[in-house]
Amino acid sequence: MSTATPTGSRSLLDRWGLPKALVYGYIGVLLFMIGDGVESGFISPYMADHGAGTDVHAGYVITVYGIAVMIASWFSGALSDVWGPRRVMIIGFVIWVVFDVLYLVFALGTQNYVLMLVFYGIRGFGYPLFAFGFLVWITSTAPSARLGAAVGWFYFAFTGGLPTLGSLWASWTTPFLGQLGTLWSALVLIGLGGVFALFGVKERTGYQRLIPDDVTLGESLGNSVSVIWTHPRVFVGCIVRIINTAPEFGMLVFLPRIFSDGLGFGESKWLQLLAIIYGTNIVFNLIFGVVGDKIGWRKTIASFGGIGCAISVALLYFIPVWLGPDYYWAAVLVGMLYGATLAGFVPISALIPSMAPSNKGGAMALLNLGAGGATFVGPAIASLFFPLVGAAGVTIIFAALYVVAALLTTLLKLPKDAEQAIQQGKSLQEVGADTR
Repeated sequence: MSTATPTGSRSLLDRWGLPKALVYGYIGVLLFMIGDGVESGFISPYMADHGAGTDVHAGYVITVYGIAVMIASWFSGALSDVWGPRRVMIIGFVIWVVFDVLYLVFALGTQNYVLMLVFYGIRGFGYPLFAFGFLVWITSTAPSARLGAAVGWFYFAFTGGLPTLGSLWASWTTPFLGQLGTLWSALVLIGLGGVFALFGVKERTGYQRLIPDDVTLGESLGNSVSVIWTHPRVFVGCIVRIINTAPEFGMLVFLPRIFSDGLGFGESKWLQLLAIIYGTNIVFNLIFGVVGDKIGWRKTIASFGGIGCAISVALLYFIPVWLGPDYYWAAVLVGMLYGATLAGFVPISALIPSMAPSNKGGAMALLNLGAGGATFVGPAIASLFFPLVGAAGVTIIFAALYVVAALLTTLLKLPKDAEQAIQQGKSLQEVGADTR
């Protein structure tokens, strides 16, 4: 059902595009992703020094983790359709907590590389089910005309935690608790996030299945696959979504060592830089959510996202390397530029389900597959090409991928039914026409 209300009676939050009924869910996602993001700035070199052996081997662990994230992201939409978003979020929460404890105690605690692959990999199923389950909740309730802003708030919370405030948290706690203690502290944040999201949100859509009772889980999972050929442009959108954050996760494989050790910034300044980059990103997530609603989702993604990131990701690496450690402020500036342009992709989470409102679960599944696939593709590219072309070569590959994303975005056109829904202020839940 639509959550739209008459203009005169809308709350301030509604006017900002933040669904009032879901506000505790946004807070929960923020806290959860802070906990998940605590490790992002140092986990690769830490594993290399505590059992993995080399940065490349640590990259393999992160790649396995990325595969799990990709699978869970893909099926989070279909599972949410059948079980309801809230139940999927609960499953994700439990997986994260249980396998994080196993990872810390039995993998890192004994410096066992095989157990790192197993426990850290399985933990990868956790955050996509929690976070993207909530994203399905949002797209099922928010009015289409404000969906870009509602999704912008989701990514404000998502990237506000991973890696923005998570990295900032680590920069504060590492000097006192050490890196292992900081990893344990993440469980507190995860727990708080779960409490807010799972017990604070009373909006009933997320408590129930989102599709007719006669549709089985197998059929729902099938729809998440069949949308590839029934709505091929949605699959193109999935590729664009992969490219969106693949360089972000890929650069976290090699930049921590280069910026903190090679350039001499030190771990603390590197973590602060990471927080600044994605602190800028969360602000622009909101801005580009609104901009996308105003000037068009495709135009925003292609220009600010694709072309903007192609330029900024190259500057993020080459400017600090060329100028050296005495120009930390320059690294901050180009980092802020990358964080800002990365937000240009935010409207894709409104665009993709709007392209297939008759199979929005399948569309969301592919969208989430793209988001999860980035955590696999980015580290895989970095691990594969870094020994061959070095950091500069990998950076150029990432810049080229952003240009490809800009070109592919021109193919992402809305069907007429979805355009009419946006004009009428309906939610996608109310749009039942086949828009193939």
